[in-house]
Amino acid sequence: MVGDPEADRAVPPTGFTAWLTLFTAGAMAFLTVFALALSLATGRLADRWSSELARTATLRISAPPDQVAAQTRAALKVLQETPGIATARAMTEAEQKALLEPWFGPDLPLDTLPLPQLIEITETAQGYDATGLRARLQAEVPGAVLDDHTRWREPLVAAASRLRTLGFAAIALIAASTAAMITLAARAALAANAQVIRVLRLVGARDVYIARAFVRRFTLRALAGAAAGTVAGMVAIWLLPPAAPAGGFLTGLGFQGAGWLWPLVIPPLAAIVAFAATRAAALRTLRKQT
Repeated sequence: MVGDPEADRAVPPTGFTAWLTLFTAGAMAFLTVFALALSLATGRLADRWSSELARTATLRISAPPDQVAAQTRAALKVLQETPGIATARAMTEAEQKALLEPWFGPDLPLDTLPLPQLIEITETAQGYDATGLRARLQAEVPGAVLDDHTRWREPLVAAASRLRTLGFAAIALIAASTAAMITLAARAALAANAQVIRVLRLVGARDVYIARAFVRRFTLRALAGAAAGTVAGMVAIWLLPPAAPAGGFLTGLGFQGAGWLWPLVIPPLAAIVAFAATRAAALRTLRKQT
């Protein structure tokens, strides 16, 4: 990939193509770092949502006010006797108010609203039979409705998975754009050095030797630019707010642990893309100039 340094000296450098290659590689590497961070973060988010929502469920009791307490006790008894349920706990009025506060504000008059009683359920690793539990609750607790979070979990996990796929698609598009820009820069450099190329051919230089000079030059420029862009991207990701339990998705948009090693593969990959694009463009252009 590096090529022959002597061949590189045979062709004089072209100013604007050098800056174009460096800027393109740096900018694309910077964007790739963020696309990679998005992909990894959405992957973690999908795994977290899947694991957290899969182990929890909610039982909602909607009954006349004078029957809520009795049906709550009956529901708790049923849940405690159900295999696969680790804990079942009736939520307090303050906890239910905290759940509704983000939607209705802190001054919600719960005592004037006919709110259902919520029971928080945590299942064991083996899980429970949701169909059988619903049938028993329907018979013993008429006002109970079991929500095992399936309708919430599946769309959220699917959305996170699609975001992860879009992140990897963005990386592929960035690589293709980098190859296109470097190809244009290589063709411009070859056109600007047309007279030098003719002289080299007159003295017996082969097209492979001439192309090697451009390949080496553009590969090293892309490597240097991508390295700078990767470092800048990693610094920008590091400056983002750290992940917090209640911070949501945007505060977790970063790398964790060994994930910080993934951006280090971007400069070598950018050099490989530059090598392939420059070699193809140089040989094709030289054949046309023959």
